[in-house]
Amino acid sequence: MLSRLMSSSIRSLDRECNCTVRLLDDSEYTCTIQRDAKGQYLFDVICHHLNLLEKDYFGIRYVDPDKQRHWLEFTKSIAKQIKSQPPFTMCLRVKFYPPDPAALKEEITRYLVFLQVKRDLYHGRLLCKTSDAALLAAYILQAEIGDHDPGKHPEGYSSKFQFFPKHSEKLERRIADIHKTELIGQIPEISELNFLQKAQNLETYGVDPHPCKDVSGNPAFLAFTPFGFTVLQGNRRVHLLNWEEVTKLKFEAKTFHVYANQTEDKKIILTFFAPTPEACKHLWKCGVENQAFYKLEKSSQVRTVSSSNLFFKGSRFRYRAGMVPSRSCPSITHGPRLTSVPRTRRRAVHISIMEGLESLRDSAHSTPVRSVSHGDSFMSSRGSMMDSSEASTSAVISDEAYSPSDSMLSTPVAEHGMENPLNRHLNGAPRSVEDKESEAGASKEGQTAEFSSGRRALRLVKSRPAPPSDAEELNKFILSVLRLFLVTIGLLFALLLLLIMLTESDLDIAFLRDIRKTPEFQQFHFEYFCPLRRWFACKLRWMGGFLISK
Repeated sequence: MLSRLMSSSIRSLDRECNCTVRLLDDSEYTCTIQRDAKGQYLFDVICHHLNLLEKDYFGIRYVDPDKQRHWLEFTKSIAKQIKSQPPFTMCLRVKFYPPDPAALKEEITRYLVFLQVKRDLYHGRLLCKTSDAALLAAYILQAEIGDHDPGKHPEGYSSKFQFFPKHSEKLERRIADIHKTELIGQIPEISELNFLQKAQNLETYGVDPHPCKDVSGNPAFLAFTPFGFTVLQGNRRVHLLNWEEVTKLKFEAKTFHVYANQTEDKKIILTFFAPTPEACKHLWKCGVENQAFYKLEKSSQVRTVSSSNLFFKGSRFRYRAGMVPSRSCPSITHGPRLTSVPRTRRRAVHISIMEGLESLRDSAHSTPVRSVSHGDSFMSSRGSMMDSSEASTSAVISDEAYSPSDSMLSTPVAEHGMENPLNRHLNGAPRSVEDKESEAGASKEGQTAEFSSGRRALRLVKSRPAPPSDAEELNKFILSVLRLFLVTIGLLFALLLLLIMLTESDLDIAFLRDIRKTPEFQQFHFEYFCPLRRWFACKLRWMGGFLISK
């Protein structure tokens, strides 16, 4: 009896494993889960720990042994998704950025989104011009340390905080000046809200970058934002498609296609190449989920989607229906919160986020994409420097090239060489945001020349070979059907041979006896099978004698 109890307890322990989730404030939460537990269980445990009610904007991210990032699927077993052995390590991150953070109901939700956007700023995903960068950093400073106190904050105090991948002393002084003079009296909640409202108007708000190459082999970053699909190259946004324009997302191996209808008579297909097939599939799944989240009015509109050739390639994927809120209200109404996060704990969070855990969030298979606007009002709030026709194709997003991998640890981004080497070596060592601003103060003629060169580049792209046509798509479908037909015929032939072998064997099974008694089997046995067997036996004897004689 004792040994039985001990063995059952050991089996119970084998069915459990430890799981560590790294939160947005760099703290860790460890829990014990059953090996067959699904992702939804772990997500609910984390949300309960944080008293998080507006859950739909968040997800859990992990990295497999091949350094490919994934979002944890809530309907599947955790152990089956994560290929490594326990204990499991994952990260809680913002998966869907709220289009309007001010509309969120809960303070804890806004605070977690603030932490995420702050991470994006530090790691180079949220790229902006120097004037915007100084104001954003000052908001962070005010939220973390409060009003400036000469007794506590000596000269150069802002240099102790790391806001960006790199910056100059001049920018640090500007941050300190704004903090000292313009933000006096702002409580942390207001500073965080002002920070989010400023960030949401930037072109790279909500960008989770996926490195790819275009059809000409030029490096590019793709991303899905609250406002649509965007492509960044250098310091420009070269494509912007809102979610209403995107009609189809498709992948085949490393190739990713975006189909869009910009007008009734203007249909475009954008083609890009991911570093690996796994990265391409991750890119496609992110696109499907983002489009469902931001475009669909209700969860009943969510359907199972598939990509690539029918029957044999690609993937079938269902976006979890509980994640689609109404676009008219970006937050979900919940019951009363149990507790709130103490303000003292929030102030204790240091602005520097240099830990290696960011390699989980920022590993190589995500690319920056510029956000797409829903209407003219949103574009005007961005202060676009071009007219509406130009803004839909190309726009300058910052004073420096978009290259978030500059701030990351070793990830597949660098391994696959997706960065633009031209941006690396034209001007020597990496330069600060402030250095780039001094060069950005060019004359109006210089800006005009830059925009015209952008137009020339776009014309060159348009003159390059077009993506697959409808005829090619039809040919692929026909080939897929033919493959299915041939495989079906092969399987039927194999099953027929197996049935003949079983009926002619000595196996004494009821259904085989019944088959052997039928007239059809008797006729087949004496007229076809026996002569064929004698013929094979004759040939084998002849071959045996021939080999022996030699």
